[in-house]
Amino acid sequence: MLLPTRCPLCTRPGPAPCAPCATRLPPARASPYPAVLAYAGEARRLIHALKYRNGRAVAGSLGMAMADLVGPGAVDVVTWAPTAPRRRRARGYDQAEVLARAVGRQLGVPVRSLLRRTDRAGPQTGRRRAERLALAPAFVTVGRVAGRVLVVDDVVTTGATLHAASTALLAGGARTVLAVAAAATPRPRSYTREAATEKEQAWTSR
Repeated sequence: MLLPTRCPLCTRPGPAPCAPCATRLPPARASPYPAVLAYAGEARRLIHALKYRNGRAVAGSLGMAMADLVGPGAVDVVTWAPTAPRRRRARGYDQAEVLARAVGRQLGVPVRSLLRRTDRAGPQTGRRRAERLALAPAFVTVGRVAGRVLVVDDVVTTGATLHAASTALLAGGARTVLAVAAAATPRPRSYTREAATEKEQAWTSR
């Protein structure tokens, strides 16, 4: 039996997130690794629903917004930065893969598993910035890698994960690598009021 989709923030039946909740999602600021949302407040709750409460319904809206940041015709294939194997086994899925498949559908390009984690550092969640940089994940490529590749992650903090993934893809044969995340940990003055208003309008128009 299929259960109706509900907003993970207010539990209202319908889109995830619903339009009223979407207007309260703080946008991420521009950075070397573009992201849709600032990982704070309601946006943090939204990502936690995806990561920890099987809230995979949110991937549709996030994937659409992430694809908009990339633009049509920019890449040939989409992949993702795999989470730690222990986390994937515990959840039964990889949230970055779920997002990557949503982005690939929006862009109309294939989604392939091109990376495998080789480190034993474990998850980055909960670590301080210095620890994240010192114990960054390590990746190797799997299978044939070529053309313009987009690598997807759920949350970018220091950029260590996406940097390691991009480096591995380039070494494995990618011509160019772009990266995008669903959310980015905000810094002080992470976005202006004008940027916030613009992105809120983009979300509510979906």
